[in-house]
Amino acid sequence: MTKLSDLGRRFEFTAHDQPGAPVTPDVYRCETCGQLVDRGDLRQVLWHEQPQHEPLQLDS
Repeated sequence: MTKLSDLGRRFEFTAHDQPGAPVTPDVYRCETCGQLVDRGDLRQVLWHEQPQHEPLQLDS
């Protein structure tokens, strides 16, 4: 199983309409594997865009 940390460092996003303001976590369920995905973490989003992927092992 692939660990989230294996994909590199976390990329933080900020809202375009409020420079410097952190984006609140926006989560969706992946249709392929059923895992919850944090849209604020590009690593997770890109991983779950792959067809036939396995769930990520989230780091604690």
